[in-house]
Amino acid sequence: MNSLTKIIAAIAILTTLVACNQKAPKSSSSEQKVVQSTADTIQLKDTQQDDILKHYFRLKDALVASNAPNAQKEATTLTTSLKASPAFAKSVFMSDSIAKSTDLAKQRSTFTNLSNQLIAQFSKTLVLKGSFYLQFCPMANEGNGGYWLAAEQEVRNPYYGDEMLSCGEVKRTIK
Repeated sequence: MNSLTKIIAAIAILTTLVACNQKAPKSSSSEQKVVQSTADTIQLKDTQQDDILKHYFRLKDALVASNAPNAQKEATTLTTSLKASPAFAKSVFMSDSIAKSTDLAKQRSTFTNLSNQLIAQFSKTLVLKGSFYLQFCPMANEGNGGYWLAAEQEVRNPYYGDEMLSCGEVKRTIK
């Protein structure tokens, strides 16, 4: 690798680190209501999937808020919804693991696998109304990256919360 290539690579890495390390202001309760109302504008053809997606968004929002007890509660509700649909059987274990954990770091780590499973399922779903977003943070999971689904286009990172709230990008809009 020549020196120019090394310099360009170093600048790219530095740019990513700076962009992802910017702290965002704490969200107000009115912002949380806006996020929830955005989720309510989405409607899937399959009502079970619609229910699962909305519970997933609530779990994601609890992780964004770095609220482990609320993440447990939302994961418990999500687990119940997942159990009602045989197509989501593989996701039950991961959701249940989040529900049983009080450790925010473990919840977030498991959320990566849960998100990957649900992304695979929801990429095949029929959206009747609204749209949602596939988002990605390159810094998540010790630099391996992590995907998640969001009701809002604005990036609100569930892997870092306030530490790097806006780290990430929208990779795809699901309509």
